[in-house]
Amino acid sequence: MTWVAAVAGLRARREFGVLVTVAAVRGHAPRNAGAKLVVGRSETWGSIGGGNVEAVAIDRAREMFLAAGPEPELIDFALNDKVTNRHGVQCCGGTVSVLLEPLPVVRAVAIFGVGHVGMELARVLARQDLDLHLVDSRSDILAEERLAVLGDAVARVRVHHTPLLPEEVLDELPPGTHVLIMTHDHAEDAALCDAALRTTHLGSIGLIGSAAKWARFRRRLLTEGGHDEAAVDRIKTPIGLADITGKEPATIAVSVAADLLRAFETEGG
Repeated sequence: MTWVAAVAGLRARREFGVLVTVAAVRGHAPRNAGAKLVVGRSETWGSIGGGNVEAVAIDRAREMFLAAGPEPELIDFALNDKVTNRHGVQCCGGTVSVLLEPLPVVRAVAIFGVGHVGMELARVLARQDLDLHLVDSRSDILAEERLAVLGDAVARVRVHHTPLLPEEVLDELPPGTHVLIMTHDHAEDAALCDAALRTTHLGSIGLIGSAAKWARFRRRLLTEGGHDEAAVDRIKTPIGLADITGKEPATIAVSVAADLLRAFETEGG
């Protein structure tokens, strides 16, 4: 498996990893600059030349798995018989610099309802490195030509057309997915709020709407839904930054995106 495929596999499985690259070589070394190794929790893919250099890089990469917010690191190795190494002698005669880059699990966001606000929000979030799920019960809203503006997205965009029960998508979302509920139908929003609270692997839950709308939803979730106060309080509404009060779809979208990205930073991601 190539290192590119290994990185893609880690992302698809939502697993942390470390990309190890031979950044510079002076003199003789087992591999040239640019050689790469991908380190997963229990497997590795590729090689930077074996021996002490590779073994130490793998050890340090695995230590990064336990660190909070690991940063890239550069490690220098002298390849001669006068250096005491952790994993044996490499006496090629040169020096090697190895760059270790953490490959954290990317965020996942699901937008339920890709109408005016949802579409503007998708355009903003598509510029971020995350997995972006767009969910709507209306086929025309998810038409290829309408979503063409996301063609150059940095995010990995997945589209879910759910004509009957949009809430069924919740079970398919990756662990920790942040859910934003803003469909065209208040009944659909209510069903999604109820289902989201019953889906244990999700991240935050946000709901767009007025205080009157939320008062009705909250009452139903507590009485008919059987949720307790703590559970219902997981739903954040209104969403967005409180000091941005504009009602244009693009303004709301920027506000919601900024609030979400700020929450990511607070969580340390």
